Amino acid sequence: MKEIKSGAFTPVTKLRGVGEKRAKSFSKLGIENVGQLILHFPRAYEYRGNVKMLAEATDGELCAFILCVAAPPKSALIRRGMTITKLNAVDETGKCEITFFNQAYIKDVLREGAYFRFYGRIKKYAGKCSLSSPAFEPLIPGRELRPLVPVYPLTSGLSQKFMSASVREALNIALSGENSISEYLSNDVREKYSLSEISYALRGIHEPQTFDEAEKARRRLAFDEMYLFAIQMMLSSDKQSVPSRFNFRKPDRARFLSMFPYLPTGAQSRAFDMTENDMTSGTRMHRLLTGDVGSGKTMCAQYAAYIAVSGGAQVAVMAPTEILARQHYESFRELFERMGYRTELLVGAVTAAGKRRICQNLQFGITDIVIGTHALIEDTVEFKDLGLVIIDEQHRFGAGQRARLCAKSPEAHMLSMSATPIPRTLAYVIYGDYSVSALDEMPPGRKTVDTFVVNGSYRERMYAFIRKNIEDGGQVYIVCPSVEEQKEVLENESGEKVELSELFTFERAREDEREKPKLFATVDYARELSEDIFPDIPIGFIHGKMKSVEKEKAMADFCRGDTKILVSTTVIEVGVNVPSATLMIVENAEMFGLSAIHQLRGRVGRGEKKSYCILVSDSKSERSINRLKILKENRDGYKIAELDLAMRGPGDFIAERGEYIRQSGDIGFRLAALSDDTELLYGAFETARATLDYDAELRRPENAGLLIRAELNKKRED
Repeated sequence: MKEIKSGAFTPVTKLRGVGEKRAKSFSKLGIENVGQLILHFPRAYEYRGNVKMLAEATDGELCAFILCVAAPPKSALIRRGMTITKLNAVDETGKCEITFFNQAYIKDVLREGAYFRFYGRIKKYAGKCSLSSPAFEPLIPGRELRPLVPVYPLTSGLSQKFMSASVREALNIALSGENSISEYLSNDVREKYSLSEISYALRGIHEPQTFDEAEKARRRLAFDEMYLFAIQMMLSSDKQSVPSRFNFRKPDRARFLSMFPYLPTGAQSRAFDMTENDMTSGTRMHRLLTGDVGSGKTMCAQYAAYIAVSGGAQVAVMAPTEILARQHYESFRELFERMGYRTELLVGAVTAAGKRRICQNLQFGITDIVIGTHALIEDTVEFKDLGLVIIDEQHRFGAGQRARLCAKSPEAHMLSMSATPIPRTLAYVIYGDYSVSALDEMPPGRKTVDTFVVNGSYRERMYAFIRKNIEDGGQVYIVCPSVEEQKEVLENESGEKVELSELFTFERAREDEREKPKLFATVDYARELSEDIFPDIPIGFIHGKMKSVEKEKAMADFCRGDTKILVSTTVIEVGVNVPSATLMIVENAEMFGLSAIHQLRGRVGRGEKKSYCILVSDSKSERSINRLKILKENRDGYKIAELDLAMRGPGDFIAERGEYIRQSGDIGFRLAALSDDTELLYGAFETARATLDYDAELRRPENAGLLIRAELNKKRED
């Protein structure tokens, strides 16, 4: 679509008060035009409708007051660059001293005898009340003050007040006239899923009068996010036959199998067949291989690599961590060097000279298989004839990162792997652009991991069990749901830092309906265990916010046995093979999806010793405990996934992976709560399919608004 400078595409520089400097600030937020501005949704709302009298407010409370300015404000220069303005304001129950800093204009605005609604954190000391830099609005007869005031994510150069004023002006431009964001859902669809009109939703999310109105707006816009994602996924689907010059011959499978001391399972053999058919069809393979930890995905990936190298092509295998890349390297090298093929490792720790040598070997075709991390997507890495790309734990890489690797050879086949067993009813929703192979059969001889569900009253016995496992030569994983105890804050209209928990958010509205047992945090719990519980045992921790080199070291220390207990977030769910790990403990287990816990459980039971998994939950919900008992009674990842789907809905299968998805840019959902919006998730995909069935290229007039909305989304992502 060509650049259009009207309607939703009107540049923000056309708004009042937006010059070159503020335009640059908006650009930092991904906002270039008014359409993108109205898609910059509030992160929370200040509830200024909770007006209180001065006498009834408690010290430190964040609330609103209707006060009369009792005397003219007085300003004074207290030091160079600092002006302080003070005034007294009153209501029927008392007096309040209000202070502003570097806002000398206040004395011309807050006039004696005028009434204002002040909003801020009140301080009470020795019978006196005070407010520091509160937000304020005049009481004007006939004009109602909004009870909910939006709080937006900001950047330097923009204030809450200016952002709100700009959004109000942008709404009028983007929702009217040519190139406006017009309605693109039919009456039938809106009625079926109880969705408001788009104009109502966009105004309602920015200027709600009630919490219900804000939620109604969020629901429609959440549907739109998933609907647009589904449209994009279906339009870009690689399921259509794309010719490839890599039309390999069927290899000598017997030679490949002779390299292993065991036979493949039936599921692996079926995956071999599917992969072989794809890579010998003359069309580009785009296949996803899913299966439990230990189901044999690596052997299937190696067979795909065997097809490629025996046909004279090169293979690139990309893993999300250096440790996992090294594990694959050892496995691939041991296998393929016996067959005469050269395998190399390209990771960040390789020296500059080593990288130059590997890159030259790849360019000249000396290296057949290269295994690495993000280092593979660097511009300096070029291939002579790359015929197959394998991506392990593909959800940890963004679409852009995967595309950069594939762009090194656009016709190369692609095989992705995921350790998450996906119910067949959900596979298309999450992986609509892949053909899916499911390894739903485990190799014989895999040890079972005994699983127990306990509450906090078992903690002392659990600590004793941890010590016993370590004394017997084992190692222990402890998984927590959060990184560290911290309070998220936002800047309000007056520049004050306000804890998010004090504001109204959609997340908080949902959480308020749920129980809140003590939350175990990785950093704090590791410190407590090290200082108070096991001071004689080396303990490490790892989480997603650590630098890559720190994570690699923490994991390497555990692999070598230098640390005996590893406290972690779910980042270890795609960790490496540690045969001496015999115990997995999951704290706040009710907060995890069953499939996520099942993957964590797969991190133990890989050696000769008996292994265990303990799920700790102080939940009072019978439903939550019954969910966890499913894990105690089942070992089949696909069955667990199906049961979890029936109990929780499909959203959590994506939501559990949301940390990686959002960071990587695959799904930029800002309002859709996938764990709650189950009906909308399926409805969005159903509607998207129906839309493309009757208008495959979105050329009909009724889809004009959809094209504009999609273009605005695309620009934000770019």
